[in-house]
Amino acid sequence: MNDFMSDPWNWFITLPTLIGIAGCAWLLVAMGKRRVKQGQTGSAKSTGHIWDETLSELNNPLPRWWVALFAISILFSLGYLLIFPGLGNNSGLLGWSSNASHQTEIDQANQELTPLYSRYENAPIATLQSDPKAMGIAERLFLNNCAQCHGSDGRGSQGFPNLADADWLYGGQPERVIATITQGRNGVMPSMVAAVGSEKEVADLIEYVLSLSGKARDMAAANRGQPKFALCIACHGAEGKGNTELGAPNLTDPIWLYGGSRQTIRATLEQGRSGVMPAHLAKLSTSQIRLLAAYALALSNSP
Repeated sequence: MNDFMSDPWNWFITLPTLIGIAGCAWLLVAMGKRRVKQGQTGSAKSTGHIWDETLSELNNPLPRWWVALFAISILFSLGYLLIFPGLGNNSGLLGWSSNASHQTEIDQANQELTPLYSRYENAPIATLQSDPKAMGIAERLFLNNCAQCHGSDGRGSQGFPNLADADWLYGGQPERVIATITQGRNGVMPSMVAAVGSEKEVADLIEYVLSLSGKARDMAAANRGQPKFALCIACHGAEGKGNTELGAPNLTDPIWLYGGSRQTIRATLEQGRSGVMPAHLAKLSTSQIRLLAAYALALSNSP
């Protein structure tokens, strides 16, 4: 009760709700007075609108049946707010909550689905990939949990990895993919432009980075930028081949998570990057995660 009284958000929700119901009750009383008979054009109940000399608009009370329904609606609203949550933190007499109801439905669904998924819990990834039924289940899991970021075909978009190629930021071994889905990943590329130096030095470093994948247009600039690449070695390695332990991309292939143009590389150096892959351990069972890993690896190994 003390929390209810001290939290201003409770009053922000409660007061307008109760004032709105009270206003409806007042409107009901005000409009429920004695009906004025038609033809009394001089009555105080007349709105003053007259057409064709004798046709007058009167402000009559609402029909009784409508008033009764309106009163029932007000009583129903008060009863609902008394029983169910609707006034700030007040949980109502039943203590019902949408979160608890949703969790109950999830628990019930998991209980019903446990026998279905249990057969896949310890199955090797290769066995799952060769099982059409398992892959059918995995595809639906992928569409429900992964397609929002990686696309329905798994080919990703800018900032979201393409799962249909052979490039894996954190490694493409089954156990690594399972760990990624289970625990999530948080990849951070800090802004480096201040450490690089002048505008010309930044341009030279960009040219050197492009030279690693054979896209440089000015080898003289690339050679000048090579010493500055020492700032990047800690994550990307001396040869620029990346580090799967850190999720640092391989700069020597043509695959770019945020785009491989000079403009996007400059934006990366200036602003840094921060990519988050959410953990699914609390959302999916170990069998479901294993099925998803098998499906993702199957996408990577497909033509």
